[in-house]
Amino acid sequence: MDIKARVTVYTLGCKVNQVESENIKQQFSDYGYQILSGDEVADVYVVNTCAVTHVSERKSRAMLRRAKRKNPKAVVVATGCLAQVAPNLLAAMPEVDLVIGNSSKDRIAELVQNHRSQSSKAVVVGELSKEPLRRGAWCLPAYERTRAFVKIQDGCESYCSYCLVPYARGPVRSKLPEDVVREIDWLVSAGFKEIVITGIHTGMYGKDLADWDLVRLLETVLVKVQGDYRLRLSSIEPTEITKKLIELMASEKKLCRHLHIPLQSGSDRVLKLMNRRYTRGFYRDLVMMVTGRVPGTAVTSDVMVGFPTESEEDFLDTLKLIDELPFAGLHVFPYSPRPNTAATDLYPRVENQVKEQRSKALLNLARHKQQRFIESCSGQTLTVLVEEVKDSGRCEGLTDNYLRAEFYGGQLDPGQFVSVRLVTSSEIPSWEVVSDRVSSHFGD
Repeated sequence: MDIKARVTVYTLGCKVNQVESENIKQQFSDYGYQILSGDEVADVYVVNTCAVTHVSERKSRAMLRRAKRKNPKAVVVATGCLAQVAPNLLAAMPEVDLVIGNSSKDRIAELVQNHRSQSSKAVVVGELSKEPLRRGAWCLPAYERTRAFVKIQDGCESYCSYCLVPYARGPVRSKLPEDVVREIDWLVSAGFKEIVITGIHTGMYGKDLADWDLVRLLETVLVKVQGDYRLRLSSIEPTEITKKLIELMASEKKLCRHLHIPLQSGSDRVLKLMNRRYTRGFYRDLVMMVTGRVPGTAVTSDVMVGFPTESEEDFLDTLKLIDELPFAGLHVFPYSPRPNTAATDLYPRVENQVKEQRSKALLNLARHKQQRFIESCSGQTLTVLVEEVKDSGRCEGLTDNYLRAEFYGGQLDPGQFVSVRLVTSSEIPSWEVVSDRVSSHFGD
């Protein structure tokens, strides 16, 4: 083992990839590697790729080429979703030395260490397991001092017609509840104040475990993990937001008032072609139920434009539905053909110019909806987790309902909860500190 070997890990894509990259860093640290960041020259470069769109695929390949340019003698490793679904494509790149799929990501340091003495390329991509997630290495996130992500499950079985995630991630596998509890307890004990519960298909947690689901897991964590912290849910599908989950959010202050609920389209015809299992009416009623039962909840969403056959009428249905609902933010992206997905056989395709026009219209609406949400919080006292304190005493942090707050906080420290009031809700919101002692907010 070369204890002076240096490794840099680059991450593209989703929050799950971020979690897994931290695990990869921990693996290399256990092997004696020095973990680098930024533009320092390394002996090993690992690129944790994404394949959800052609843009993310292009960025992944560009990052691999860039890594080799930084050090032509380094071992360049491609892992992640693109490595899983297109290993031969990556292996054909002259810059890539080793391709490791998601199937073997949990032993990547071992594979790299064994490969470093070889001169030939290698591809390690196998079938994705159906077994429950192994606990894996616990590691303190290097990318955030106050917030940590906990991956509770992997895999997806929805097979939306535009998406290759089921092929890249395999079937639903849940982490054992006792392992989730121990991991969160460890992170809270280490000082992290916000734990983000994440997964590839978070709402399907427990599908492969007897008598477990997401709500039961959250209830168990809240009972067994003591301390001054809060939980935030990552993206969750509309059909998996149950009345039990909404009631838990309404009664439990440690659960952040924020739900990211993918919409994709406001047209029933397009939703059916996408193989999404809800209607525009179902989605509308769900959002109104959530925001009515849990006032102040930030609902954010993903919206796709230019899905094959999407007409102007379909797009206007999407625009109208979004305009009707109290969204706090939107992620808008154009349809991107993905190999081996059902939508690649759908015609006619929407022209790129039309996609761009529709994206701009939605982004303009999104900015308007975000401003309306901020205005709805004007005058309210909200809890902020301080993430950064500048020399001037200016603090930055995030409210439980996903508003970015900047304020002067005196002697505050990162990782501290503080009560602030939204004074004005103009384009640059103004905040004032109400109290810097809010641990009792969580009832501990």
